[in-house]
Amino acid sequence: MLVKTPQNYISRPIYLNRVSPFIGQNLIKVLIGQRRVGKSYLLFQIMDIIKSKQPNASIVYINKEYHEFEGIHDHITLNKYLANNIKPGERNYIFIDEVQDIVGFEKSLRSLQAKAEHDIYITGSNAFLLSGELATYLSGRYIEFKIYSLSYSEFLNFRNEGDSSENFLQYLKFGGLPYLINLELSEHLVFDYLRNIYAAILFKDVVSRHNIRNIALLENLIRYLADNIGSLLSAKSVSDFLKAQKVSVSPNVILNYLSYLEEAFFLLKVNRAELQGKKIFEIGQKYYFEDLGLRHALLGYRTTDISKILENIVFLHLRIAGYNVHVGKYQDKEIDFVCERGNEKIYIQVAYLLIDERTIQREFGNLELLSDNYPKYVLSLDEDAKGNRNGIEHRHIRDFLRNLI
Repeated sequence: MLVKTPQNYISRPIYLNRVSPFIGQNLIKVLIGQRRVGKSYLLFQIMDIIKSKQPNASIVYINKEYHEFEGIHDHITLNKYLANNIKPGERNYIFIDEVQDIVGFEKSLRSLQAKAEHDIYITGSNAFLLSGELATYLSGRYIEFKIYSLSYSEFLNFRNEGDSSENFLQYLKFGGLPYLINLELSEHLVFDYLRNIYAAILFKDVVSRHNIRNIALLENLIRYLADNIGSLLSAKSVSDFLKAQKVSVSPNVILNYLSYLEEAFFLLKVNRAELQGKKIFEIGQKYYFEDLGLRHALLGYRTTDISKILENIVFLHLRIAGYNVHVGKYQDKEIDFVCERGNEKIYIQVAYLLIDERTIQREFGNLELLSDNYPKYVLSLDEDAKGNRNGIEHRHIRDFLRNLI
């Protein structure tokens, strides 16, 4: 069957370059990420790659957010639909968008994948459901690709703009959901749109999926996290804060709610690691937002938060680039980000401005304690951010973000 893909999308080579080598391979390709980060359009781009090589390829596309697919609600109805739409005797390319809304989807995928006749691509907006079910039924038979909202370079490309302090401010304020290309970047329009996305994530992916009754507590928790991005937190410290606000809740409930927000790709958790003994601390994590625009739609964009906003944006960039990231602890000092990718390793400190010698000593001094030879960076918005001190490179944050390191 012929699937007509949109003609006005903008390519995202960061992800296409990761997925393309697996086209035609007998592995289920799983694209995961927060709602509205562009997973559907990546599927369309993959379809176009396939059609460019096989113009008559049989492509079956199911999107659970389209009303015409409402009848597909479990693996039985999914099997019936596929049986009526795939072409027998040839390889079919099967694309299922928001697969987590199909009960027992993994049973259908296991059957299809076992026959090794079709090339399968799925997307989903719930990390636990996908990883849990696929790990159970399809261990070793799928490969996962995490999709994020736009990087700074993508944001500029989507808007056909060049790097400037004004465009960078727009990115910090409104985030990187791809649909923003269709909106005038004004707070009234964008934040109204983002509040609708927030509501969809909250109610579809968290409240409804986990049968949460105390929605007010969940929203209070989100606002607390939004106000404390980049701060070391624990379930107990959050619980104690809420109790001081006359809201009694146990640390276990807090832990559950935090895990639900992570599963919906609303928040990203970062653990601390002891750099000398390589111990991972089980308490005291940092949380960042997957999209800062959603955070600002709740709290408003506050210039007084610039340091934590910059830290969040650098962290997202590192994750998009494929790094595993920890907060580093060395003696009594903290390293903002310890980043590993394969055999690579880098250390990063993030600051707003290096305004005095004390700030310079803090940001560079923490890194100077580390005796290994891995690259080390201090990132800031100082206009003269360049050069190095004792082998530690000082770079402007915008320059750093324009490149996928």
